[in-house]
Amino acid sequence: MTLTNLTLLRRAVQLLAFVFLVYGAAVMGVYAADKLSGALPSLACAYDEKGADYCALIPLQHQVGHGLGRAMDSGNWLMFFLPILTTLGTFLLMFVVLNKAFCGWICPLGFFQEVVHLIGQKLGLRKVNSLSNGWVDKLRPVKWLMLGVLVFGLPALSSLGFVSKELGDPFCKICPSRIMTTLVNGTNEQLYVDTASYPYMALSVIGDFLFGLMVAMALTLRQPFCRVCPLLAMHALFRKLGMARLVKQGSARCDKCGLCAQACPMDIRELQTDHNDTDKAHDITLADCTLCGRCVEFCPDKDVLQIRYLNLPLFSADPQYFKQRNKAQKNWDKISITDLTVRPATKAAKPGKGGSA
Repeated sequence: MTLTNLTLLRRAVQLLAFVFLVYGAAVMGVYAADKLSGALPSLACAYDEKGADYCALIPLQHQVGHGLGRAMDSGNWLMFFLPILTTLGTFLLMFVVLNKAFCGWICPLGFFQEVVHLIGQKLGLRKVNSLSNGWVDKLRPVKWLMLGVLVFGLPALSSLGFVSKELGDPFCKICPSRIMTTLVNGTNEQLYVDTASYPYMALSVIGDFLFGLMVAMALTLRQPFCRVCPLLAMHALFRKLGMARLVKQGSARCDKCGLCAQACPMDIRELQTDHNDTDKAHDITLADCTLCGRCVEFCPDKDVLQIRYLNLPLFSADPQYFKQRNKAQKNWDKISITDLTVRPATKAAKPGKGGSA
C-alpha cells in the first residue's frame, strides 16, 4: 500500500498522542501515569491531573531550583547531579528513538496550534504564509534564551538566594501548555492571576497573555509558540544522537525551486539554500526542524529529501507523490466554512499557504 498523504498520517498520530498525554491518566490511573516517565521530550503538562506524562522541563527546573543551594551548602554534589542526570538520561533514552519528531508528531501543544491554524484558515482569516527572513533570524535565539534563563538560570539563582523562591520554576508558570491542557480537561483553574505575591502575579499575567497571544497568532501564523519553545532548543542540543533524520541530496533545481522552504511550518529557508551539491547526502535536521515531513512531501524531485531512520529511508521525495499531494492541497484550500461552499480553483496552490490537507 502506497502512502498517499503523510500529513494525514501525522495528524492521526498527533490526535492519538494528544488523547493519551492529556487524558491518559483517566484510564491508567494517576499513579500509573505518573510513573510512566517524568522526562518526556514534549510539552505534556504536570498541571494536567488527567495527563499520562509530563515533560522534562518540569523536573529539571525543580532539581536545579531545590538542589543547587543545598549542594553548595553541604558539598554533596552527587545529590545535585544524580537527579539531573537521571532526568536527562530518561529524556535522551526517549529522544533517541524519535529525535525531533517528538515536536512534529507527539507534542500536545504543537497539535493544538495546528488545529487552531486550520480553524483560522477555514474561517477565511488572513493567512501569514511565512515570516520574513529578518523575523525568523530575530526569533531563533529566543528559544535558547528561554531554555537558559527560564529553565536553568532563574531556578539556579533562586536556589542560591539571589532571587525569590517564587522564581524557582518560571517556565512552568508561563508555559501555554499548562493552560491549554487544563482547559481541554474542563477546568479554568490555571487561567487566573495569582495575587499571592508580586512575582507570582507577574508570572501568571505573562502566562495568560502568552497563551492568548499564541491562540490569536496561531489563527493566521503556523506554529507561533514552537518557534520559541525551550524544549525545541533542548532537542537541538542532542539532535545528532537521534535515530530519525532529515537528509538532503541536492539537485540542480534546488536553488530555483524553494517549495520545501515554503512548505516548512517553521520557515527554515536553509532547506532550499544549503547542501545543493548532488554528490553527497547531508543530515539537515536543523535546530528548528520538527521532522514533520512537509518539506519532503512538497519536494518534486526524486529522493532529494528523505526522512531516514537508522539511515534507512522511511519516506522520500517523489514526483508522483508530489503531484497527488499538491492536488489534495488545492482541494483542501478550496473548502471554506464561512460560506459552506467550495470556492473556484485557483491557478496553483503553494504548499506553504494556510493549513494542509
